[in-house]
Amino acid sequence: MRAIFLISCLVLFWGCEKSTIKPNFLFILVDDLGYYDLSVMGSTFYETPNIDRIANEGTLFTQGYANASVCSPSRASLLTGFYPTVHGITDWIGAKNGTDWRSKGRKTKLLPSQYVNHLPFEMTTLPEVFQSSGYKTFFAGKWHLGSVAEKSLPTDHGFDINKGGYRVGGPFSGGFFSPYINPFLEDKPEEKGLSLSMKLAQETANFIKENADNQFFAYLSFYAVHAPIQTSKDKWKRYRDKAVAQGILEEGFFMEKRLPMRIKQDNPIYAGLIEQTDEAVGHVLQTLDALNLDENTVVVFVSDNGGVSAGDAFATSNLPLRGGKGYQWEAGTKTPFFIKTPHLNIQGKKIDTPVMGADLFPTLLELAGLENPVQVDGKSLVPLLRDESFDERPLFWHYPHYGNQGGDPSAIIRKGDWKLIKYFEDGTNELYNLKEDIGEKTDVFNQYPEIAMDLKNTLEEWLVSTNAKIPEVDPIHNEEEEREWLINHKIKVKAMLEKRRMDELKPNYEPNEDWWGSTFD
Repeated sequence: MRAIFLISCLVLFWGCEKSTIKPNFLFILVDDLGYYDLSVMGSTFYETPNIDRIANEGTLFTQGYANASVCSPSRASLLTGFYPTVHGITDWIGAKNGTDWRSKGRKTKLLPSQYVNHLPFEMTTLPEVFQSSGYKTFFAGKWHLGSVAEKSLPTDHGFDINKGGYRVGGPFSGGFFSPYINPFLEDKPEEKGLSLSMKLAQETANFIKENADNQFFAYLSFYAVHAPIQTSKDKWKRYRDKAVAQGILEEGFFMEKRLPMRIKQDNPIYAGLIEQTDEAVGHVLQTLDALNLDENTVVVFVSDNGGVSAGDAFATSNLPLRGGKGYQWEAGTKTPFFIKTPHLNIQGKKIDTPVMGADLFPTLLELAGLENPVQVDGKSLVPLLRDESFDERPLFWHYPHYGNQGGDPSAIIRKGDWKLIKYFEDGTNELYNLKEDIGEKTDVFNQYPEIAMDLKNTLEEWLVSTNAKIPEVDPIHNEEEEREWLINHKIKVKAMLEKRRMDELKPNYEPNEDWWGSTFD
């Protein structure tokens, strides 16, 4: 009896001890991963057992959103907790704006607004708070929030270590296989041919091993699955065979306003790139397991924007969601959104409340037991995790630019099941009931005038209160010239895409001699 009593006391003591230890954090960010690009989210083509594990062992937010439909503004919101209208980065850094936009030859009605070109130094970042609280902080992968010239790299914003983060938004110099040609990522002769995703995972795993006895905040920001999409030949073959077995459509794209969009998930190169990323995630998770850190490490998994169904590499299909990266519709911002909190003993939970990337700033600080030094736009999701009350609030988006993928300059509000889109080209508005119309096929603005006007007024008040920049009309715009350009452009691009798609599905497909050049320019 005495032995049982002593064991019980030890167990109780260990449980109390465990609950007082601050958790570690592993933040995983994938670039351009669509809402349905994971098997756990419903894909029957892509295979992602390691990423699925995070959702299955944690909480899956079915209505998770990025704060923008393109990368840089969304990434800045993740690190600061603020809307893009506040931190000022409203487009991907490097995008043309103002009269410079004309050099793109797109013939559009509006000139995109100017934006801030690096993460503002006056804003407190999430890693800075962890760093000042004694955490070791680490960054690996895509940064795209500034450069050496502005002294705006990860190590200038709270990260102790930077592996691979610099000014560019994709692995354009070296591609997805070593040699990477990245000034902040060492190439080793023995790593030739190693995937970039696994390289970043290994660097992250090494950091975790070196800091197993410290509190750490590790931020693994993959360059994948951004264009140029590339994979190994064996993975291409396996997914090519799978695509054939599932049935090849005669046509793979349909026309949207400015570009064709992919109809079906059948791209074997993209599928292989997703699998490589999943294997890299698995490597880091296995490192946590081996070090017995898995029970005290919060794991976050999100994408910076929706999947690319038009523009870039035209890589995936987001259907039944409408649009994709760069678009004002759901597929532009709706993404996988998982939080694994083992110290809260939550597994396999699903939450349908709409949430956004900026919410992760206060959420992670509360999970760490750290005081939030600034009042941010994001709201802690811990009450949702604990099944406590969480007041409904509207979510906002503002993109005063034209997406490279075909999206329109617009502002958006979502409240409950309702979503209103305000277009800056002509001042029109669209209203959708997302519960009944997930594909945003039926505009019901005129059917529900009270709801429409309430959302419209709230959105416009928010734009004014945050000093949102509004794009201006190009004085040399010619409507007929734009219409003619659009027609010719779409026809040309669709023909090229259909040919490329069928080529990629041929049994003897060879993009080039080293298999690293599978991109569409």
